[in-house]
Amino acid sequence: MNRLLTVFFRITLSGALLGLPALASAQVTAAAGYTPPDDTPAIRVGVTFFGDYTVQQAPKIKDADGNDVTLNSFNVGRTYINVTGNITHNIAFRITPDITREIGTGSSLNGSYTFRLKYAYAQFNLDDWLNPGRTGSWVRLGEQQTPWVDFMETVYRYRFQGMIFEDREGFLSSSDAGAAFHYNFPGNYGDVHTGFYNGETYTRPEPNDQKGFMIRATLRPMRSHSVFRGLRLTGFYDHDAYVKNAERSRGIVAVTFEHKYLNASFDYLAATDQTSVTKTPVDAHGFSVWATPRATNGWEGLIRYDELEPNTDVSGKRKRVIGGVAYWFPHQGNVSTSLLFDVDQLTFSDFATPQPTQRRYALHALVNF
Repeated sequence: MNRLLTVFFRITLSGALLGLPALASAQVTAAAGYTPPDDTPAIRVGVTFFGDYTVQQAPKIKDADGNDVTLNSFNVGRTYINVTGNITHNIAFRITPDITREIGTGSSLNGSYTFRLKYAYAQFNLDDWLNPGRTGSWVRLGEQQTPWVDFMETVYRYRFQGMIFEDREGFLSSSDAGAAFHYNFPGNYGDVHTGFYNGETYTRPEPNDQKGFMIRATLRPMRSHSVFRGLRLTGFYDHDAYVKNAERSRGIVAVTFEHKYLNASFDYLAATDQTSVTKTPVDAHGFSVWATPRATNGWEGLIRYDELEPNTDVSGKRKRVIGGVAYWFPHQGNVSTSLLFDVDQLTFSDFATPQPTQRRYALHALVNF
């Protein structure tokens, strides 16, 4: 499957890049009555907050005195301060710190929330040359969103409950340092997002000379249909290495659907990890399927099932079922506020060493401004 994905994306990327010289030379000449773009520098500040109260019904834990108790806690899962802006209409930027729980042994901050950098990049917009009259084509340099997670989270808006499948299972990250290119196909038929990244995610520095190449291509085959214009077909490929000649690769194919009353998705993952040339490669397969049916009064359901076989040469599968009900408060613009009550259950089947079922009940809150 990885070979097929590689050929598919090379063809897609080659087609997009071959058209760049002609497009760049065809910049639109200003017509009579043309209003020049606004190049006034601007800066904007926003916030994102994830909070929850979670009860871990199973398994029970033991407290300091050895009593069997039901773990429950109030948590702050995420806080962003988003600083975005424009230097000119062609140059933009974003700087976003995130919080994380400090767990370093011996640290004076052990147990505290600390800020770390999540996004920090410069963006050079290419719409004047590639998309006259449209937006969405750019080059970015710095710590930025990765192609797959960024795409999927525009469809799946429940990251405040938990990450998407590939991120939650540790195969991909939402952010990494690198250089990326994004292009919107004419006629709203889809887009391509590709780039070279350190491959170590935003949480770790680059330890060697290996870089990750990621590419996502999305097609919207029925973009003019009244119902099925929300249908998109997507492929993603990530080729990297832990060290020289020790492969780290991920291939994903997906079908997503967006509608006024329903968002839904199915995606399939195939991954290979070889942490050293002295180690045997480990192949993993898995899939995720979810749906979020919703009414027009703010109420929405969440149904999700993930299944992962972490090593195809060894028996054992992890299966996660999520069910919940959310209320999205009415707002104008891109502001979002929501409350979600959900049940999240993780089971382990066919492992050589039995593992207990994990079951959590939670009330989650989202504020995004």
